[in-house]
Amino acid sequence: MNQQFVIDLRSDTVTRPVQAMREAMANAPVGDDVFAEDPSINALEDRVARLLGKEASLLCSSGTQSNLLGILSHCQRGEEYIVGEQYHTYKYEAGGAAVLGGVVPQTLPVEADGSLSLERLEQAVKVDDPHFPISRLIALENTHLGKVVEQDFMLQARALADKHQLQLHLDGARLFNASVATKTPLATLAEPFDSVSVCMSKGLGAPVGSLLCGDKQLIKRARRWRKMLGGGMRQAGVLAAAIDYALSHQVQRLADDHEHAQQLAGGLQKLSGIQVEAAQTNMVYVNFASEQQAKAVSTYLRERDIWVPPQRSMRLVTHLDIKAASIERILTTFAAALK
Repeated sequence: MNQQFVIDLRSDTVTRPVQAMREAMANAPVGDDVFAEDPSINALEDRVARLLGKEASLLCSSGTQSNLLGILSHCQRGEEYIVGEQYHTYKYEAGGAAVLGGVVPQTLPVEADGSLSLERLEQAVKVDDPHFPISRLIALENTHLGKVVEQDFMLQARALADKHQLQLHLDGARLFNASVATKTPLATLAEPFDSVSVCMSKGLGAPVGSLLCGDKQLIKRARRWRKMLGGGMRQAGVLAAAIDYALSHQVQRLADDHEHAQQLAGGLQKLSGIQVEAAQTNMVYVNFASEQQAKAVSTYLRERDIWVPPQRSMRLVTHLDIKAASIERILTTFAAALK
């Protein structure tokens, strides 16, 4: 198998560094980041904080780590965060806040648009009673399943949080996609939140890294948690340089991923035997009649160097390594697989 000719639609985390990014990494000035002496990391953290309109930011190894540091920096043991039951911070991050921090998740159903019911959200806030965990934080997500969550909901959630003296965290793993799709500045999308996690190893194409943004006191607490969790990365300026390159060269091109997703969805919708949903950004969902059908299609495509997950609700993700010319090949192979 030649990886160069594989079309991998499983996730935008599979992107590989372009040559210019590799050269930036090779030439990055570095120092010991645990001593705050890595100039590339220091510059990157300042840049991302400014982009999101926050006082400070902290480079983390992954979105799972940056979300965990955010929750642990807001909440003490025996306190809770209120979160959508399909949100990444609850469902896909191994229960880290509960396991490592003693922080209790209170889950709520996620609405079709990726938001939460404000009525249910308010009902979930606990009264001051020793029988209950102490409500401390609301954790939201943008984008959710490729959908941009309406900013009006975020502002209403901020008002609700203020009413009950809660903090507000955003898992903004794909916040850059939301910004590009809606032509809304990152700082505007981030403004309602006390902390925001943004991932650089998805559509932006960096090989590693997420950043947690917030005020200086929160980031100071997060830095201590990061050290405790083994996240002091020493001379990690090579990673910061990759992210810095992505911020300079690979943000606006996210619009290409969104366009490719729309083209892919439009073509798939013409095929029989499947149902297709297109999100606003870089995700397409293909729903099959059965798991067996989904697995058969996945196997057929993989034998032809197109990699997709073998799930009945199959998520296809466009990204930096999916070119316009790839879309026709994908559609032709899908059509053959469904015959």
